Amino acid sequence: MRHEEGTNEPDKRTWRRDLLTVRNGLTADDVRESEAALARQALGLPELAHARTVAAYVSVGSEPGTLALLDALRARGARVLLPALLPDNDLDWGAYEGEGSLARVRHGARTALLEPAGPRLGPDAVTEADVVLLPGLAVDAHGMRLGRGGGSYDRVLARLDRAGARPALVVLLYDAEVVARVPAEPHDRPVHAAVTPSGVRRFG
Repeated sequence: MRHEEGTNEPDKRTWRRDLLTVRNGLTADDVRESEAALARQALGLPELAHARTVAAYVSVGSEPGTLALLDALRARGARVLLPALLPDNDLDWGAYEGEGSLARVRHGARTALLEPAGPRLGPDAVTEADVVLLPGLAVDAHGMRLGRGGGSYDRVLARLDRAGARPALVVLLYDAEVVARVPAEPHDRPVHAAVTPSGVRRFG
């Protein structure tokens, strides 16, 4: 994935299309192997080792797999919160109690999401997290994350700011999705680290 810095820098929509094209070319074996490696790398983070509450998400399709990591965090005794998409694209939260506690929910014509089937804890539950694991399509050398464009996690990050919460923000990606620069806007917030199957990249 090469997007050179310059006056013709592709906009976010072009970046998303190109990155998703690469992801959609991955085989089920590619995704499964990267899931195990991603979990190993993430579990080595000191922030996760000491976290009492982790806000995470369930990967879908060709996203870097998260279920192995979610189960390992639970086994460590961490409370794991998972999002449930609301009609306005904001996120509610529920506790992860194992793979059997997930329900497949379709939101309009979009991909069905795996969401917690138990009680909803409210959008502000994320402010209790010590670490927030974020989905994304890429991250750059400044820690700027490129998401899918729905705005759900922009709302989460704004909610954390309003509450004065300072969790560690960690994006989960494939190796090639750590790039020199992604297009960013004034409201975008940098993450503290990116975890890929081959390692961890920290940002200042």
